[in-house]
Amino acid sequence: MITGYLHDIIIIFAFAIIIVAVGKRFRIPGIVGFILTGILIGPYGLGLIGDSEIIDVLAEIGIIFLLFTIGMQFSFRTLYEMRKIVLIGGSLQVVLTIAATMAISYLFGVTTAQALFFGFLVCHSSTAITLKLYQDRAEIESPQARVTLGISIFQDISTIPMLIALPILAGETTDIAGALLEMSITLVLLFAAVLAISVYVIPRFMNRITGIRSPEIFLLAIILICFVVTYVADSLGLSLAIGAFLAGLTLSESDYFHQAFASIIPFRDIFTSFFFISIGMLLNVKFLVEAPLLIIALVLGVIIVKAVIAGGSALAIGQSLRTSVLAGLALANIGEFAFVLSIPGMEYGLFSVASEQIFLAVTLLTMSLAPLAIVSGPKVADLFCSLPLGSRLKAGCEVDQGDGIPPMKDHLIIIGYGLNGRNLAQGARVGGIPYIIIDMNPETVMREGKAGERIFFGDATNATILSHATIEQARILVIVINDPVSTRSITLLARRMNPDLYIIVRTRFLTEVKRLRDLGADEVIPEEFETSVEIFTRVLKKYLTPESTIDQYVQEVRADTYQMLRSPSGYMASISDLRMNLPNLTISTLVVEPAAPVSARTLGELNVRKQFSVTVLAIRRGTAVIENPSGDTPLQAGDEVVMIGTPDKIREVAGMFRPGEVTSEAEGTSEQGAGSGQGNDVSNHAEEKDTPSR
Repeated sequence: MITGYLHDIIIIFAFAIIIVAVGKRFRIPGIVGFILTGILIGPYGLGLIGDSEIIDVLAEIGIIFLLFTIGMQFSFRTLYEMRKIVLIGGSLQVVLTIAATMAISYLFGVTTAQALFFGFLVCHSSTAITLKLYQDRAEIESPQARVTLGISIFQDISTIPMLIALPILAGETTDIAGALLEMSITLVLLFAAVLAISVYVIPRFMNRITGIRSPEIFLLAIILICFVVTYVADSLGLSLAIGAFLAGLTLSESDYFHQAFASIIPFRDIFTSFFFISIGMLLNVKFLVEAPLLIIALVLGVIIVKAVIAGGSALAIGQSLRTSVLAGLALANIGEFAFVLSIPGMEYGLFSVASEQIFLAVTLLTMSLAPLAIVSGPKVADLFCSLPLGSRLKAGCEVDQGDGIPPMKDHLIIIGYGLNGRNLAQGARVGGIPYIIIDMNPETVMREGKAGERIFFGDATNATILSHATIEQARILVIVINDPVSTRSITLLARRMNPDLYIIVRTRFLTEVKRLRDLGADEVIPEEFETSVEIFTRVLKKYLTPESTIDQYVQEVRADTYQMLRSPSGYMASISDLRMNLPNLTISTLVVEPAAPVSARTLGELNVRKQFSVTVLAIRRGTAVIENPSGDTPLQAGDEVVMIGTPDKIREVAGMFRPGEVTSEAEGTSEQGAGSGQGNDVSNHAEEKDTPSR
């Protein structure tokens, strides 16, 4: 027996590695590769797997781990905030999809009971696939992921009354009210129990477990929590998936969430692969070949109908047009819970053999196309947002977009209110910098707006939204969102709307730096690189490496890396060296403002070195860099001057380079300094672009 199972597992892993690896070369998502693996090795393909019993068991474990990790990322507080999405958005999607499916089914002459059953199947979307894709794309906390999850939760919960309704549809029971009441009470009691456990039991239990200081015991404890809650939910008549999701919720508020999540990820990835492979094994390819037009028509019909209904449901609850389109496409498939309903449907005679194969073909094809729908979603959303639909529809209709935020000038615009956005806003408040935040999460906007935050709801890829933030008068734009496609769109649009805007962009990978700079970004901060810098900095500190040595190494790495990624700025390395060797000095970049007294005057005339003990290192003029400028070098409006000196002296110099500010000392000594040959410093709008050295 064991040998047979090992034989099947070896075949699965071997074919999965080959197919997924080949698929990666053609940019085919891994999930689709697993489904193709199942089709190839299954009973309707090469027939390499005879008995799928063990595969089905492993697949169910995969679903448990997947929903467990998803539950860990959504606390009870988050679910409460999502109640509108779950209850209103979810119910609209389910009810309207069932109604549309029934209407279409009647055209094929099926009975009302069968039409309603088909509606039950079609209304479900694949939580496993869509949320796995969002996790892989680091978009699990994005607005579209929240909407997708909220509607999916309602879909999953609706499976319970649907299962109860199946014998009613088959004419085998009439006690509808009693069955629904019993299940509702069970579900409410289970949620209450899970909430109590997460607050009172889990913290104490995990404190004792972590006190043992054993990674193995910690992992076993996490798995135990997962399986116990799942088992209890299943014993009460609920699905394994709902139980696993609730198990994740018990740990979501725990201090040990991050370690628990990291520990369970390898198990999730292994077992979920069995789930997608097991789905592929169900499809009879011969049936697909025999009726290709019918299958294609049904697949397209399902995708279009579900995308429209799901997107419309999102719009109805106040989501932006962009978020609605993205969520609609993510939900435009038939999910794994449909399989849960199909088995008893066959038993009750609501499903014929031919209908089952049509259902399997359509379901698997929509599942296989789900990654493509999510990946292409931003482009489709951009297309819809370009239509003349009105700013109200594009921006969303729940959050007030009136005149609550006063016009601003020379301000900071923050796109995204995640961790980076929050920290940036806090820093701006401390520094007295005027700022405004744009975010696409309605709940966040409403909550933070009530707290007095300068934030409004909108899709920053829309020119109307950026205009509402007065981008034409802004000084700096910072983009800190997780959607790379939207990031690029915002960067390009912002640069077109304000050519003088200073744009700072956060990205995940180094490979994105050049592309974003080509689109107009002035500064691109790759998390991948900065994280590596922070890691080796902390490692060196633990080995008691001197601060000066660490700082020098960090500056050299940054100078080399960013110089390679940006432009050939030859002075970067020398600046780093100076900063390290002269720790009491500050290297700053000052900008010559129009009509400043220093404009059109030479460095020698200004004689900043003699007056303030400040030395000019370089001048950036457009794309050109003047290194070690002489005293005969004139300053021009817009010049960026790099200088070195003590912080207080640089602040004194900065005052000379604003319109209307001239010191008598500078005027009186300007002739003395003429032709000094020393780059004496520069100008500025009093904004330092570089940070002081230690």
